[in-house]
Amino acid sequence: MQRRTQTTVMLGVAQTLSWASSYYLPAVLAEPIGRAVGMAYASVFAAFSMALLVAAATGPVAGRLIDRFGGRPVLIASNLVFAAGLALLSQATQASQVFLAWAIMGIAMGSGLYEAAFATVVRLYGQGARSAITGITLFAGFASTIGWPLSSYLAHEFGWREACLAWALLHLLLGLPLNLLLPRATRAAGPEQVDGQPADTQDSSTKAQPRRHTAYFMAYVFAVSWFISTAMAAHLPQLLQSTGTAVALAIGAAALVGPAQVAGRLIEYGLLKNAHPLLSARLAILAHPVAAICLGLIGAPAASAFAILHGLGNGILTIAVGTLPLKVFGAQGYGQRQGWLMVPARIVQAGSPLLFGMAVSRWGLGALWLSSMLAITAFLALWALRRNVQLADTIPTSQ
Repeated sequence: MQRRTQTTVMLGVAQTLSWASSYYLPAVLAEPIGRAVGMAYASVFAAFSMALLVAAATGPVAGRLIDRFGGRPVLIASNLVFAAGLALLSQATQASQVFLAWAIMGIAMGSGLYEAAFATVVRLYGQGARSAITGITLFAGFASTIGWPLSSYLAHEFGWREACLAWALLHLLLGLPLNLLLPRATRAAGPEQVDGQPADTQDSSTKAQPRRHTAYFMAYVFAVSWFISTAMAAHLPQLLQSTGTAVALAIGAAALVGPAQVAGRLIEYGLLKNAHPLLSARLAILAHPVAAICLGLIGAPAASAFAILHGLGNGILTIAVGTLPLKVFGAQGYGQRQGWLMVPARIVQAGSPLLFGMAVSRWGLGALWLSSMLAITAFLALWALRRNVQLADTIPTSQ
C-alpha cells in the first residue's frame, strides 16, 4: 500500500508538470509567441489544436506499448519529447517552426498525459488502480493553478522563450527522475495477474456483452465531456459576462472551476469510492445542465454557482474517464483500449474552442443550450451503457 501511494504521488506530480507545460501553456504564452514570430493569436491556437490531433493519433500506440512494457519507459520517453518540443518552441522564429514544435508536443501529450498515467497504474495494479487514478487527478487538478502563474511570471521577468526553456528543464530535472523511479512492469498483464499480483478482472459474463456498442457509448460520453470542459475553459468568463456579470466578477467566478474540480475528485474519493463508476459519471454529466438552468433562471447572481457545479461534475468525469473502462472491460488491454476510446475526445477537443466560440458570438448565453443538450445526450448514452452492463450480468455462461 505504501509503494502504491508513492507511485500515485510521483505520477501526480509528474502529471501536474506535464499538463502545466502543455495544455495550459497557450493561454499565457500564445500572445507573446504570436507577436515574436509574426503569427495571429488564433494561429498559435491552431498549432495547439494540431497538437491535440497528433495526440489523438499517438494515444492508441502509446497505450499498446504500456500494455506490453509498462508505463515507465513510455512516460520517460514523453519527458524527453516534451523537453525537445519546448526547446524547439523557445527557438521558433517563424510560424512553421511553431507548428513543428507543437506537433512534437502532441506526440508527448498523447503518450504522457492522463491516459498514459491511468494505463500505467492499471498495468501495475489492475482493478485496484481506482484509488491511484483518483489520487493522480487530485494532484494534477492544480496544474492550471501552478502553471498559469509560473508561466506568466517567467514570461514577464525573463521572456516567453526562457519560460519554454524553463519548462523543458523541469521535464529533465523533475519529471524524468520521477518517472524513472516508477515501479517496473516485469511481465505482460494477463487476465489473471498484473505484474505477478492477483487482479480482479472482468467476469466471464462481461465478455459476453456487446463490447463494441459499449465502447461506442463510452467514447461518445468522453467526447462530449471533453468538448464541454474545453469550451468552458476557453469561453467561461465571456459567457458569464453575457449575463451582465462585471468583468472582474466573471473572471473571479470562472477561477472557481479549478478548486471545484478538486472538490469533485475528493467527493469521488470519499462518498463515491464504493459506487460503480457509471453512477459517478451519470451524476457528474448532469451537473453542467443543472448549472446552466441555474444561470439561465437567476442570471448574474448565479455565476459562481454555475462555475462550482460545472467544476464539480468535470472533476468527477475526469476520474470516470479512467475508471469506467477499467470496471466495464477489465485491466487486460486497458492502455490500447483507452487510447482508442479517447480519439474522438481529442478530436472534438481540438475544435471545441472555435465551435463553441461561434455559438457564444451568435447566441450569447443561449450557447449553453448547445452544451446542455450534448450533456443530456451523454447521460442517455450512459443510461444505455448501464442497461448493456446489467444485461450482460444476466447472461448465463459456462465455467
